Amino acid sequence: MKAHLTLIALTVCTLVLFVMSLYSGSVSIPVPAITDILMGRGSADHPSWQYIVLENRLPQSVTALLCGASLAVSGLLLQTAFRNPLAGPSVLGIDSGAHLGVALIILAAGGTMTTGTLTLGGFALVIMAALAGALAVMGILLVLSRLLQNNVMLLIAGMMVGYIASSMISLLNFKATAEGVHAMTLWGMGSFSSVSLDRLPYMAGICLTGLVLSILLIKPLNALLLGDNYARNLGIHIRRTRTLLLFTTGLLTAASTAFCGPIAFVGLAVPHLARLFLGSANHRTLLPATLLTGASLTLACNLISTLPGERGVIPINVITPVIGAPVVLWVILRLEK
Repeated sequence: MKAHLTLIALTVCTLVLFVMSLYSGSVSIPVPAITDILMGRGSADHPSWQYIVLENRLPQSVTALLCGASLAVSGLLLQTAFRNPLAGPSVLGIDSGAHLGVALIILAAGGTMTTGTLTLGGFALVIMAALAGALAVMGILLVLSRLLQNNVMLLIAGMMVGYIASSMISLLNFKATAEGVHAMTLWGMGSFSSVSLDRLPYMAGICLTGLVLSILLIKPLNALLLGDNYARNLGIHIRRTRTLLLFTTGLLTAASTAFCGPIAFVGLAVPHLARLFLGSANHRTLLPATLLTGASLTLACNLISTLPGERGVIPINVITPVIGAPVVLWVILRLEK
């Protein structure tokens, strides 16, 4: 009963925050006007209001929801698979791979890439580079998962891959121009405002695919909580499950990082908040609770980043550590008891 009430409360909280993010922003627009725009009636007197609501606030809110849900679920998958409460998407180096892909384009290629007679540039090229980098690291991890039977060894290997990617990024920063370093710094701060309405379906398609795959993994995840031997006795193929877990995590992390930048602490902290709300480790309720908690958290961060009266948008990575770091400290203190 408690689990169902918690899920209902989280659903209501997510919906309320989503609506608030549509009706609130740095530009003050009357509530009736926003309602008319969302209902398709438009605003002939203020065409700029229609642009702000439909081309900025709506895709930004959906992006925040998808990014939060994806990172939170990927964190839960990793914490369960490695039975480590401090495992998160950044630990395996997948977001470092995306970071490296973007660094190669912005710092080494100057933001453009020419293939034959085709020249690519701008946001689309950054997205492609980030996805390619994240998927490359994910491919390395999938190969390593075949060679390494021990989850702890695989976790350490992922960290080493992440360190190698980080060192290459540092080298590119050292050789880059001031403008390139500035562009990389801005991308690394994270933002939900860079995904336009026409680009949103691509992000939504990848994230929803990963979330559906994670739901299909609920039974193996519950079995893994009791240990590999018990899971094998239940008929769970450990290696296949681990490969699918890594693929799903990589997909969710790659999409979130590519479109929004490396968002800190969400994947690490949110699963613990969901467990605290539920008081249960059963993934049948924990996974949807984690999904909703992640979506609520990033929607709240998005609201804070676009507070009325603020000049511009506050970077997301300025806000998420304030919420996520205390949760991680709380987990560490609990482990010491």
